[in-house]
Amino acid sequence: MSYADTLFINMCRDILDNGTSTEGEKVRPHWEDGTSAYTIKKFGVVNRYDLSKEFPALTLRRTAIKSATDEILWIWQKKSNNIHDLHSHIWDEWADADGSIGKAYGYQLGVKHQYKEGMMDQVDRVIYDLKNNPFSRRIMTNIYVHQDLHEMNLYPCAYSMTFNVTQKKGDDKLTLNAVLNQRSQDVLTANNWNVCQYAVLVHMLAQVCDMRVGELVHVIADAHIYDRHVPLVEELITRQSYPAPKFWLNPEVKDFYEFTRDDVKLIDYETGPQIEHIPVAI
Repeated sequence: MSYADTLFINMCRDILDNGTSTEGEKVRPHWEDGTSAYTIKKFGVVNRYDLSKEFPALTLRRTAIKSATDEILWIWQKKSNNIHDLHSHIWDEWADADGSIGKAYGYQLGVKHQYKEGMMDQVDRVIYDLKNNPFSRRIMTNIYVHQDLHEMNLYPCAYSMTFNVTQKKGDDKLTLNAVLNQRSQDVLTANNWNVCQYAVLVHMLAQVCDMRVGELVHVIADAHIYDRHVPLVEELITRQSYPAPKFWLNPEVKDFYEFTRDDVKLIDYETGPQIEHIPVAI
């Protein structure tokens, strides 16, 4: 059994057994038929993944690594807020007639800010500091910009990354660690998707900055399972688990802006069947 499977099963069991319900409360999300979408939730879930030991892809069901990578590159590399720059349709519900999701996600990472070193956007600042000031405690991004929230079609869920570099004794290379902060997460549809795509991001940044990968710490303020997802989750966490897959990142790429979704592969990735037609609350 992979560590990611063990952690996911334990998290879901804890939410279902010990979480609190929002049933009957005033909630924003709703199902496609207009019915309110209630959840069972846990506050302050913290999961740690050691990327140097295992790539954290679930084997209980398959996580589409190329699509997950495509979305993280859409946000962090293309710095786009338009769904026409994506190969998938996961953002279609929140796009306007022109394909824009407003001043959200990639838009915020592409905004340039004044630093002592000159004008840079948040991604370029992270890469600059990792290469030039790796032991800084200020290497972070934030896309939850209050002044622009009214122009976002969906408030950011995963909104902040904090990077921290360590030096292991006897190692000639530095180790890149990161904390992903998330205000809210639909555990069934998004948990492993987010974990995998930010694990890919840490691998990419480590490679272009000549570092090793370390830990990814995932902090979720509101980790929830929707009411219509409960039986799906109950079935999922009873499935057989398999060994974690091996992760491959194209070693020829040394510039973050040259990565594509085809530069990532999961090798020996054995999984259970996909769950078809998962209802999505909007």
